[in-house]
Amino acid sequence: MNTTGIDRNRAFGGLLLILMGLLALLSQFVDMEWLGLLVLPTLGVVFLAWGVVTRQSGLFIPGGILSGLGLGTLLMAGPWADSFSGDQEPAVFLLAFALGWVLIPLFATVFTNDHHWWALIPAAIIGAVGVALLMGEMGLTVLKIFGYLWPLALVVLGLYIIFKRGSREDYEQPLEKPVEKFE
Repeated sequence: MNTTGIDRNRAFGGLLLILMGLLALLSQFVDMEWLGLLVLPTLGVVFLAWGVVTRQSGLFIPGGILSGLGLGTLLMAGPWADSFSGDQEPAVFLLAFALGWVLIPLFATVFTNDHHWWALIPAAIIGAVGVALLMGEMGLTVLKIFGYLWPLALVVLGLYIIFKRGSREDYEQPLEKPVEKFE
């Protein structure tokens, strides 16, 4: 890594500590119970910004996860806490958390040459559970049925892998260079 990258990392590490210290200091003097709820979203935004500036896609992973958790927590316990009731609370939290997972491939694709499409898998699962909770009783029934069926999908996939018929070339890997014999 060149010195510019090291300087950027040092700057963002320092910025992260400064923001966290200021937030903690402010929470001691300002009477806002929800101010502590800004810790996770602040960390998430710092990691996302750090990844954008340094073009390191690995920073988008904690950035997306912390942003989603922070948004969900802020929505549930912050100034908007009274806006949701019953099954809406966990549903909205899960949808915010899923959004954080979506940020990972989005930022990685836009700001680096990496993609991190794998993050869409937990995003889809978490988001589907959130949507099912919003649907009420029908959504809970679908989740229950899915809870019974997903292990069967693993069994079917395992059987497919075991009994899959492939060509002989699938199993034979040619050497890159011929092996020389020593005499």
